Amino acid sequence: MMSDRTAGDAAARSAPILALVEETIGRQLLESEQALMAELQSANAYVSDLLQHITRFRGKRLRPILLLLTAEACGGIREAHQTLAAVVEMIHLATLVHDDVLDEAETRRHVATVNARWNNETSFLFGYYLFTHAFHLASSLETTYACRVIGRATNIVCEGELSQIKERGNLELSEEAYFRIIDGKTAELTALCGLLGAHYAGADLATVEAMERYGRYLGLAFQIADDVLDLVGNERKTGKSLGSDLEKQKLTLPLIRLLNRASEAEAHEIRQLLLHPDGAARKRLAPYLERSDALTYAHERALSLAQDARQQLDRLPASRARRILADIAEFAVQRTF
Repeated sequence: MMSDRTAGDAAARSAPILALVEETIGRQLLESEQALMAELQSANAYVSDLLQHITRFRGKRLRPILLLLTAEACGGIREAHQTLAAVVEMIHLATLVHDDVLDEAETRRHVATVNARWNNETSFLFGYYLFTHAFHLASSLETTYACRVIGRATNIVCEGELSQIKERGNLELSEEAYFRIIDGKTAELTALCGLLGAHYAGADLATVEAMERYGRYLGLAFQIADDVLDLVGNERKTGKSLGSDLEKQKLTLPLIRLLNRASEAEAHEIRQLLLHPDGAARKRLAPYLERSDALTYAHERALSLAQDARQQLDRLPASRARRILADIAEFAVQRTF
């Protein structure tokens, strides 16, 4: 289980990476922030209040950072990259707003979710508002390429979420099916960041494909770490509601492994717990996890995927941006972003 000290150590280890990010792409990141805020200006007081509220959801801005660092590593950041960095952050924010409704989450980044502070209707409409603004901003580029690939990616993200909803309560979910789900709902957007960053930097096709794979492997590793955190994390440290996977009967990698490796008697007990979750489900599940290799197994899979991500960087010339991308992959499994 992640202790307060472990979480604090992870955050401390990420500090040098964030400092390097600021030195390398700080100005361009700021300009992408300004583009995002300019796009989301509204004279409607209610909408303006919502926009102000979600600025407090924003963490380390992983997705725009990935896009801009990829661009820098592949030949240099151009004006289009700053626009696209704003676009991917808007899409990410939209998915967070909708995810919080689906999970009935009450907090994110230590503040109330939109659905908790307002209502589900506002959350869904506001999520759509963010999506449409993202495509409006992407359409300002000279070609339709970005709109096409972003549209494809958001379709896949939605399919991943729908698949996850369909599989709620399916205690026979396989690892293969789990990876298909998280590849869509999480890894597709990080893969998009790698693709857009490399493409708009003028990289050759093989490099664009490698950077798309980098983002995909990183996203998979990131989601596995997130799923572990939902089971054993500390809400005070993470600043968001945990245990939603159990409450919504979502079978994640640690739980799949736990059921597959448990004795027949223990598997029956675990299944009953998962089929009838309550507020104490995480606490009741903890002894089973501690007696098994489920958390270690999930962590090792995440580490392996992070290594796969780093290997994709071999096509790039040595640079500070490439080194930071490698560091991000290393620390992704610690959930410091």
